[in-house]
Amino acid sequence: MHLLSTGSVVLFLATVLHQVSSLVTVEGIYGQTLEIPCNNEAAEDVVITKWKYDKGDGLSGDLLVKKKNKDVSISATDEYKGRISLATNSSLILSATKLSDQRTFTCMVVGSSDIGEYPVNVIIYKVPAGVEVSDMAQELEIGKLTKLATCVAKNSNPAVDITWMKNNKPLTDSEKGVSIQASVQVDPVSGLSSTSSTLEYSATKEDTDAQFSCSTQHNMGVELTSPPLTFTITYSTENIVLQVLAPNPLVEGANVTLKCMADGNPAPTSFNFHLKGDVIPVKNTDTYTLTAVSRDITGEYRCSLIDNPAMMASKNITINYLDINLSPSGKIVKTAGEALELSLQIDASGESKVSWTKDNVKMDKEPMFNKLKYSDSGHYESEVKMGALTDKASFDLVVEGAPVIKQLSKQRSEDGQHKVLICEAEGSPKPSVSWSINGTSLDESAFINGKVTHKITVVPTANLTVSCTVSNEFGVDTRDIYVSSLFEVVRVDKRADQSEDADKTKLVVGVVVGLLIAAMVIGLAYGIYQKKSKQGSWKTGERENGSSEEEKKLEEKVEETSQKAEV
Repeated sequence: MHLLSTGSVVLFLATVLHQVSSLVTVEGIYGQTLEIPCNNEAAEDVVITKWKYDKGDGLSGDLLVKKKNKDVSISATDEYKGRISLATNSSLILSATKLSDQRTFTCMVVGSSDIGEYPVNVIIYKVPAGVEVSDMAQELEIGKLTKLATCVAKNSNPAVDITWMKNNKPLTDSEKGVSIQASVQVDPVSGLSSTSSTLEYSATKEDTDAQFSCSTQHNMGVELTSPPLTFTITYSTENIVLQVLAPNPLVEGANVTLKCMADGNPAPTSFNFHLKGDVIPVKNTDTYTLTAVSRDITGEYRCSLIDNPAMMASKNITINYLDINLSPSGKIVKTAGEALELSLQIDASGESKVSWTKDNVKMDKEPMFNKLKYSDSGHYESEVKMGALTDKASFDLVVEGAPVIKQLSKQRSEDGQHKVLICEAEGSPKPSVSWSINGTSLDESAFINGKVTHKITVVPTANLTVSCTVSNEFGVDTRDIYVSSLFEVVRVDKRADQSEDADKTKLVVGVVVGLLIAAMVIGLAYGIYQKKSKQGSWKTGERENGSSEEEKKLEEKVEETSQKAEV
């Protein structure tokens, strides 16, 4: 037997202690192959490489040995037999890893001058296959703590934690209405852990469409989440509403549907409808329809639960209506000067507004006919509005009567060579116009508001009286106007003897001057008369009335004076 020197023993122990203190950890995945490294880089001229493992209780087990220039010798006879091999870099290859492989494996390297040991700690991870939800509740009752479901994550290492979520937000056991109970079970054969978590939950109305789920996060960074879970939330009816489904505005003849809505879950399916003193029960529906309604149904309507009559809702229903009656109506024929009394009666469910038009032109106020005029003829229409409702009534008014000449006048044309006679008349039907003299350039205005104007152009060669006659089926009217000639007859006696004495000439001149002055006085008096009667001479373009005897006499005096001036 060879004995080592004291110095060699000290060196050997220091080396071993140094290597043991450098513990390395490697991680493996359950069921897969794991390579456990041998840190022999510092060794020189390796003679022997040996792998062993810690069996516990201070015992170790041999796995394999590799001597220089020799094949690997497998020494394992237990659970590692057939599962181990040596890599070219002296690493230990361990296949089909188990949880029991979580221990320390040591690589011992013997060199020409020293011996080294390199312990490696092995950890085996196992990700759960998934999360499973079981024992789901059929429904959740508001305010009652109920077991919602159990979530299980099976066969993992290490054991995982399970988190419950509502609408992707974590729930905690400390929240009101939340209770979470978790537990872990270890498989005695595989050593794998299964974590289960049970959620008890007190639901609210807001949870009707809520989505619940459970999830787990493994050490290896893998997150697993269950499909979303939804639950039926049951609660008693707390509120009831009566809804009226009808066209707007609601008018007579329409259909009205009453809809009773309750917030219970499951929702009630049977109701009582209270209709103006009658109670009508309905089942398996929440509506009742009133057909072809009339204004008589206006009032309060109610609905209630059959199994709880105290739970009731009400709604007022108003049937809108608008009726108008215009009297008289249709075609109305009246005589000018008569009165026409109109009556517009309105029967409406609310405040209404009235507007009138005449011949489609809006009127400022309601028409009143105390004394009918021809201009009152036309198509009248009243429009009554109440909200979105509108009704109309109309009548056609025809004012008839014998024609009357309102004005007969004359004026000189712009070139001074003609005179224009103008006859303005009123009457209905349209009167025909005739003259007692022939003329040219006949012109007749349109017949509007019972008025017509007729013009003729004449060239009077002598003074004369002209008549205008208007007529229709109700009568005739005639009016005269005096028209003077456009030509003056001036006679000058030429004396053969132009050598009369100066005295005789002066006498004649004096007589002429005197007559001219007299003519001027008479003309001035005539002009004043014409101004007072608001008529003008043809030379000034003012109006003349030629139907009076005084006008004729004045013009005869003017002509007589003019003839005397010829002497």
